[in-house]
Amino acid sequence: MPVSTVSSWTDTVADTRSLVQFRTSTIRQKGRTRWFTGILITLTLLSAVTPAFLPGAADYTLKHSRAFEMFLLLPTAYAGFLALTAISAVASGGGRELVARDHAVAFPISPAVDHLGALLMAPLNIAWLLQGWMLLGLTAYVVGPAALVFAHVIALLWLVFATALAQVVAWTMEAIRRGPNGVLWVRLITGAVGLAAVLLIVTKHVSVVLDHLPTLRLVAVLAGLTQGVGIAYPITLLILVALILGAVLLGVVPARAALRRAPRDEARIETGTFPARPNPAGPFLAMVRMDRSSVWRAVSLRRGIYLLAAAPGLIALSGSLEWKMLTILPGLVASGAALLFGVNAFCLDGRGGLWRDTLPVSPSLAFAARSWVLLELLLVSSATTLALAALRAGRPTVEEVTALLCAWLVVSVQVVSLSMRWSVKQPFSVDLRSARATPAPPLFMVGYSARLALSTTIIGMIFSGLAQVPDWRASVMFAIPFVVWSFVRLMRVRGQWADPQQRSRVIATVSA
Repeated sequence: MPVSTVSSWTDTVADTRSLVQFRTSTIRQKGRTRWFTGILITLTLLSAVTPAFLPGAADYTLKHSRAFEMFLLLPTAYAGFLALTAISAVASGGGRELVARDHAVAFPISPAVDHLGALLMAPLNIAWLLQGWMLLGLTAYVVGPAALVFAHVIALLWLVFATALAQVVAWTMEAIRRGPNGVLWVRLITGAVGLAAVLLIVTKHVSVVLDHLPTLRLVAVLAGLTQGVGIAYPITLLILVALILGAVLLGVVPARAALRRAPRDEARIETGTFPARPNPAGPFLAMVRMDRSSVWRAVSLRRGIYLLAAAPGLIALSGSLEWKMLTILPGLVASGAALLFGVNAFCLDGRGGLWRDTLPVSPSLAFAARSWVLLELLLVSSATTLALAALRAGRPTVEEVTALLCAWLVVSVQVVSLSMRWSVKQPFSVDLRSARATPAPPLFMVGYSARLALSTTIIGMIFSGLAQVPDWRASVMFAIPFVVWSFVRLMRVRGQWADPQQRSRVIATVSA
């Protein structure tokens, strides 16, 4: 008969604390971790405090003031944080693992502990952090310095509640996916949600939905803080605390249902049969085919690619972005796609890395094949996003199209060169067979995300400005140095990979 591994909620908390200590004890560079944590805390404080002291903060003397416009956007921003957090958790199969699956088999980890671990790991994500900073900044600008502390208590409680509720949704979807005909049901649910979103956009009913969001009441309480703290404030705090506790406890139910079932997507890939195809025309094409198959047979990569290709494009489609603003999208999608595996590209081989290195091909050719597959992934996923966003962007000029194409190429090549450099410099052993796996530890992922987001956003803004220059050749001339420099840097990394000692270090790490 089944025996529970947890006897009370205190044991669950104690087990989670032990796993956190186990995870942190494996960190090799303690000083860098403290330094990085300090940077995150500093950025959080800056984003939460600085906007309250900007000109126009909490100024409602004019009906169409900047503060009033931010106040109108705040309910949508709060609801959007919940939606995007839920989508990310669903795509990762219930949230990130506190301890990798291969390491966790030696410990009696209950579903409740796994659920709490996923909640703790959720903020260690650049998308979560950026959205959280944006919400704190908007809240500070709306309420001003007088009510800043009171408002941020509500904002922080909302971030916790939204994360906990997103985990409930994610575990529920994962439980459905692992049940009878689960993959079909998940696709039907996803298709229905996507179709509903498209219908709202086409019929122009998005504003009607936004006007009836539950977050309107929350924002009304925040706005009331500018007039003083009333009885609505403590009531709101009590409601949020109760909702947080309820969401955390409720998440254990679908987590238990999901984790007691075998992951169907992973099992189907590992036990499936694949018919042989004709031999490729040469060694390079053979290596490319092998790497492509490795990408598409990894559940986490396949889900991530679909999400990155569709989600930003649908958001841009609903917002009717202009062509000069679309230059931001290629960098956003390319950065996200690289974080699926590109920042630790050789972990794609896993234990097969030793076998792959024994193939009778040159190391430079194997490196070129891996770089090409990563570039393909970035180009195709960002092209899908741009195609969706262009549907409602209007008729472009030649300068706008040229700037967009140049930005698309520049950020893709730039991200490939950065990713391959990190892959050789700092490899990690990761099992990408799990839908919940990430190619690097959480803090490294945050650092990679920040670096990629910063560089690609700057490139996108530059080409957004070049789109307004009345000569399409300006974008081309500006793109050439970026592409050449990225290619030169990629060739340097290829030289490092060709060194037997460097290559052996990487392969020994990723195949451990």
